[in-house]
Amino acid sequence: MSTPFGADKTMTAVLSGEADIGFMGSEASIYTYNEGANDIVVNFAQLTQRAGNFLVAREEMEDFSWEDLKGHLVLGGRKGGMPEMVFEYILKQNGIDPQKDLTIDQSIDFGSTAAAFSGGEGDFTVEFEPGATSLEQEGKGYVVASLGTDSGYVPYTAFSAKESYIKENPEVIQGFTNALQKGMDYVRDHTPEEIAAVIEPQFEESDLETITTIVTRYYEQDTWAENLVFSEESFDLLQDILEEAGELSNRAPYEKLVNTEFAEEAAK
Repeated sequence: MSTPFGADKTMTAVLSGEADIGFMGSEASIYTYNEGANDIVVNFAQLTQRAGNFLVAREEMEDFSWEDLKGHLVLGGRKGGMPEMVFEYILKQNGIDPQKDLTIDQSIDFGSTAAAFSGGEGDFTVEFEPGATSLEQEGKGYVVASLGTDSGYVPYTAFSAKESYIKENPEVIQGFTNALQKGMDYVRDHTPEEIAAVIEPQFEESDLETITTIVTRYYEQDTWAENLVFSEESFDLLQDILEEAGELSNRAPYEKLVNTEFAEEAAK
């Protein structure tokens, strides 16, 4: 297990053979396909169906509206990455021009925006967990909106591997997908408190109360689907978001970049 932060770095690890399976935003597989990759990267299990990040403000805003971002500086994500594209998609859905109505700072590395915000940079920041909750606990910020809720159901993350690896190791992919489905089943059948208690050892830097708060946020916004099947409808929506962001020159074929047979078998 290794953790290269960001879909671009994860995709590089898969393409180079450093990793057999990658967990990332599926936009990376579309980009590499359109760039003419000889051994395309195929999505075989969709994990989350909502964005997992939140908008954090410097002050509590009980009646927050996306209009409130106009004229302000927001710490955003990497250009072409799902966090930033979903954020801009929401802005456009609310009649806000990401280029003209506010300033989005995309220069800060993934994982460093919370520290930058805590240090005084920006009026708002878009944060994953545990960054969002940490800022609240420190009294440095307040979660005012969920991008996952406001963007709707988006195929945010998926597991993928090179086409050649899947063909040569179907038993590995099936076993891996079966294990993922067991995790999905557990999440479906247990409370946030029970889930937090099970995963606590994986997050030594956070206490159980913090982990429970984070899991509850994700649980209540229906982040996880009941199975891992990556539907064509979801894939089309993903490409709609890419197109709106100006990051997609040609739409990629669903049948080439998505394989549902392993997820369908795991769900039986």
